[in-house]
Amino acid sequence: MMDLPCVQWQDHVAQKWIGLDPELKEKLTAQLEIDELFKCALTLTTQEDLDLVKSISSGYSVQKDAELAAKCRERGNSSFKTRDYTAAALHYSQGICFAHQGSEQLSLCYANRSAALYHLQHCQESLNDIDKALKNDYPSHLLHKLEDRRTQCLKHLSVGQKAKEDQPNPPSHNRKAPDRVEGASAGLLKFGICPQTAVGFSSEKGRHLVAAETIAAGEVILHDRPYSCVLIPGMEEVKGKGGRQDAERGVLFGLEHRRCHRCLTETLCPVPCDGCSYSRYCSTSCQLDAWEEHHCWECPLGADLKMMGVMSQLALRVTLKAGLKGIQMARDPIRDEHTESEPSGPKGESIDSSPRHSNQTNPCTSYYGDSYPSVFHLRHHLNRHSPDLRFQCAVTIATLFLKLSKAGPPPASSDLGRHLWADSQSPDKEEGIADWSSNLWLLGSAVLRHVLQLRCNAQAILMLQDTGAANSPVQSSREIRIATAIFPTLSLLNHSCCPNTSLVFSTGTSLSADFSESVTEYRSTARGVTVTIRASKVITPGQEILHCYGPHSSRMETQERQRLLQEQYYFLCQCEACTLQQEEGSEGRQQWSGVGLLCGKCKGSLKKSSEDGGKGLICLQSSCAHRVSLSEVSHRLQEIKVDLEKAVDLMERERPDEALRLLRSTQSQPGLILAETHPVQGELADATARAYATMGDWSNAASHLERSAVAIGSQYGEDSIELGRQLFKLAQLHFNGGARGPALSVIPKVRQLLCLHGGPLCHELQELQAMEDCLQG
Repeated sequence: MMDLPCVQWQDHVAQKWIGLDPELKEKLTAQLEIDELFKCALTLTTQEDLDLVKSISSGYSVQKDAELAAKCRERGNSSFKTRDYTAAALHYSQGICFAHQGSEQLSLCYANRSAALYHLQHCQESLNDIDKALKNDYPSHLLHKLEDRRTQCLKHLSVGQKAKEDQPNPPSHNRKAPDRVEGASAGLLKFGICPQTAVGFSSEKGRHLVAAETIAAGEVILHDRPYSCVLIPGMEEVKGKGGRQDAERGVLFGLEHRRCHRCLTETLCPVPCDGCSYSRYCSTSCQLDAWEEHHCWECPLGADLKMMGVMSQLALRVTLKAGLKGIQMARDPIRDEHTESEPSGPKGESIDSSPRHSNQTNPCTSYYGDSYPSVFHLRHHLNRHSPDLRFQCAVTIATLFLKLSKAGPPPASSDLGRHLWADSQSPDKEEGIADWSSNLWLLGSAVLRHVLQLRCNAQAILMLQDTGAANSPVQSSREIRIATAIFPTLSLLNHSCCPNTSLVFSTGTSLSADFSESVTEYRSTARGVTVTIRASKVITPGQEILHCYGPHSSRMETQERQRLLQEQYYFLCQCEACTLQQEEGSEGRQQWSGVGLLCGKCKGSLKKSSEDGGKGLICLQSSCAHRVSLSEVSHRLQEIKVDLEKAVDLMERERPDEALRLLRSTQSQPGLILAETHPVQGELADATARAYATMGDWSNAASHLERSAVAIGSQYGEDSIELGRQLFKLAQLHFNGGARGPALSVIPKVRQLLCLHGGPLCHELQELQAMEDCLQG
């Protein structure tokens, strides 16, 4: 995932660490001041390091390339001929990004993309590409093609506009006008923390969020924007709807090919960076904003940043956005901040939470909202990171710093230049250059600080990705990580393996307001990423507001969760789920407790045996008492999962009948029997339902999906978003099969769960309302 630097660079720095003089290594190990650690790393960074970066980064080239542009256009032409217009548009977009400004290749790629967009009925976007092709000297002998396409686009737009004018305004479902929005849960996005909460502080938890008043389930607790974020490069999107895979050539498009590199909005017609072939944006506005904020410095270092990893790039973006003045102002209140007081749990570990914020003189009044100080004062845990990890981060940032310093100060006329220079002397003068050089180390030290912070404070941005076939009548999706960000306000929330909140990310433009404003005073924000935290259950006054950092009690056993949290976040989790399961001991919700497994002989329930060292399961039926080893159970479960993967692959290759035969065979095998509540049984039932749905057998599909919902409810809870999504698919199956009664009976439960976790404006609710209207009409 490229969070960390590439393996070759990690190995190089590891060898550098091993070869250090023992006294110097001891000095670095004992160093607890970030400024001094950074300065020491600078003295140890050599030309050999810079040369290696140059060598490695050559494999991550982001330069314009006319030959690659032509190849992309050829691939686009192949997809166009097979009428895969989405794949064609993506290939042409790649060609546009590789092509040099003003070149004929660029004009040809724009012209061809306009044709693909026209066939996808994106007529306005097609017209935009026609204009761009003409501005880049499109060949005169082909101009008639563009003019014909322009005429067709204008005709379609005109017909569409007339149809809109002739159509009466339909009644609105789910959406309220902004001036009639009531309360926090009505859909209007208010940035900040809701009035029912307060920022608390303790030496154990650092700054954290607590309920000052009762917070109802589904109510918005906070709405936040990232201070900065970075798209994950090389993340392959799953096959399925949208033509993300060119089947003929086996080309799988990554996230970076169809998402804006600033606001993460999906787009088929990105605006390329003029200087590199990698960065692309959903609009000229995002392109210019990114350039002024960070990309004018990132652009020439694009290959270096890709090999140094997402965390280094995100840390750099945070620093560039803050500027020298912002860094200096944030540093002023910090005196001896490197001597962070340790949480007062056993061995210095926190009790039931992960403190993210450094201790302040008056911490309860030190909440800075989405400003830079709120990021700067997050705990960096320098004294908790291993010496070799500290060294790797320090040398990586020192090397990046040297690359930046050689580039010189940015022009003072640019927004970034003005921001970085702030009140310093003008960089146009000689003394200004000297001032720049003397203060530049502050930038490097801040980048190192943020890299260390991000290990505990980085937030994965997750979005639902459609995994179904383009013509699939039933929704099929999974969560994928599309970016890494740092959210100032979200960072206030501590961890629980059974959180009392749910989290939803969004991109694009939305109505918003500040929590301090009247709900009638709304405004439209610029495009960007946002996160909304809602209460997933009633939260009483004084109760801490918690969310999950990843390890969740419904997906992972206690010991594994605690190990992962200790390794990454440096605390021993003692949340409600961990404490309860420890008290229950081996009979809790552990992986091999036997829950959900049935005896292969009598179909009685299996339980973990107290004999033979707890390495087996025994049937609870005294007349049977059949025993089975854990290794046998593990082997059988693995076989089932392999068959599941094969079945899913068969369905993706449009062979549902073969998939169904394999799934039936898998479930009829002797030996281990899965109860209806077992997670793997839920997966088998879900895959079987998908196969039946693909074949148009809605009744059998719904029957198996109901069985899957039982397992989902048992694993995640009856009020979980996972169950809501599964029941949403069930509603679709009933609707497609004309089962009016069953569909209408499940829709209220689906609406309740989706609204609880996603709010009243989530897009699935609109489809649900349309189904209900049709069934009741």
